[in-house]
Amino acid sequence: MTHTLGIDIGTFESKGVLVDGTGRIVATATRPHKMLVPRPGWAEHRAEEDWWGDFVHITRALLAESGIDPKDIACVAASAIGPCMLPVDATGAPLMNGVLYGVDTRAAAEIDHLNASIGAERIMATCGNALTSQSVGPKILWLKNTHPDLYARTAKVLTSTSYITWKLTGTHVIDHYTAANFSPLYDVNALDWTDALAPDILPLEKLPRLMWSTDVAGHVTAEAAAETGLATGTPVTCGTIDAAAEAVSVGVQRPGEMMMMYGSTIFIIQVTSDPVRDQRLWYAPWLWPGMHASMAGLATSGTLTHWFRDQFARDARFGDLAAEAAASPKGAKGLLCLPYFSGERTPIHDPQAKGAFFGLDLTHTRGDMFRAVLEGIASGTAHVLETYRDLDAMPRRILAVGGGTKNAVWMQATSDIAGVGQILCEKTVGASYGDAFLAATAVGKALPDQIVEWNPVARTVRPEAVPAYARQYPLFKRLYAQTRDIAHDLGTDRGK
Repeated sequence: MTHTLGIDIGTFESKGVLVDGTGRIVATATRPHKMLVPRPGWAEHRAEEDWWGDFVHITRALLAESGIDPKDIACVAASAIGPCMLPVDATGAPLMNGVLYGVDTRAAAEIDHLNASIGAERIMATCGNALTSQSVGPKILWLKNTHPDLYARTAKVLTSTSYITWKLTGTHVIDHYTAANFSPLYDVNALDWTDALAPDILPLEKLPRLMWSTDVAGHVTAEAAAETGLATGTPVTCGTIDAAAEAVSVGVQRPGEMMMMYGSTIFIIQVTSDPVRDQRLWYAPWLWPGMHASMAGLATSGTLTHWFRDQFARDARFGDLAAEAAASPKGAKGLLCLPYFSGERTPIHDPQAKGAFFGLDLTHTRGDMFRAVLEGIASGTAHVLETYRDLDAMPRRILAVGGGTKNAVWMQATSDIAGVGQILCEKTVGASYGDAFLAATAVGKALPDQIVEWNPVARTVRPEAVPAYARQYPLFKRLYAQTRDIAHDLGTDRGK
């Protein structure tokens, strides 16, 4: 039993790896799926088809490609997008599509209600986080308010990883890192569920049992083995959110180290020795006891590049668009893009923010517009790092990972506008590789520090001084501030 298996369920694609005891990748597999947007501000997945279906497909593909005997797999770990809200009935069947993380902004009214009834300061003191679109508690309250029939049938509320772990083992568990996003139902000081702030959202027994990410949650059942091809009795970890596994994959493990994930969204995690709690950011216990994490995330990043290609460049590949953007001068000939196409998360936490291109004239090309998209995302990222700088909590190392790291324009613009270097490691597989490593640590096949041996540093992107960015970044922030009221007045009910 020398191999470990890691699978990550992403926003648009799921990935899996099978690795040996040295971290060498033996097999890889992927499977795409769609993010459902049934209404503006909503974002969903189908739990059975997209989460479990992908897991089954990828596991079987990994076993087939590698030829490994399933009994040779020492442990399995999964991660998935999150935090999500999935109500299931007493049989474990999903009662609706899974409501996704902070890109889903449907619970704005519930956030306002809870802040007014509990008090924002009390929520912050207990939960370590302000209520935002990332918070699961308001989404459960939304379910109760808008679908009382489904709420009445709800036996458990799970997140994406919890659902996969249940399908594998029959146990309902969640890691502390993910649970911290269930505000106002999680007390970061007690490391436990609480109904002290909002007793009417959900009975606590309907939430999963709390564990640390590398705790073994259970073992593959005979039913799950028949579906996946895994061996009955294989240990399965509790699992975690994809971004945390992605951070592990590139060696983020000590205080002052930060991961910058270029995926469907930009997501940032910095490990800290003490809690960093600020309403502009997110806080959670890290994956192991005694460590802390400070997080930030944009609402649309890779999602925005997908949108741009689908609407304006269906004839082009992303490589073609990247080449067109590279041919455009830095600053995109004075064109600004506000990347708030699904509201915005950190640091402004404005679900009603709107996307915009500003400064267009008849000389601008598609390449200029795509560069502006990338520079707009980079400016949003710089705004987050500026927040860390304001809190005297800037990282000493930033490790970049994710599919977006293949886009040199995007990477360089982020370093240039934010004024930071970014380290890239040899293996850029991402969260599934981190899952495989977490599985190895869970059963004593690896020590946490050994990730630097599994995935050594390859190169560094260094910042350059760009006059166009020095001029345009302050204008980017002013553009949002001066159009915020207009965006809010536009609202989301466009059909009325």
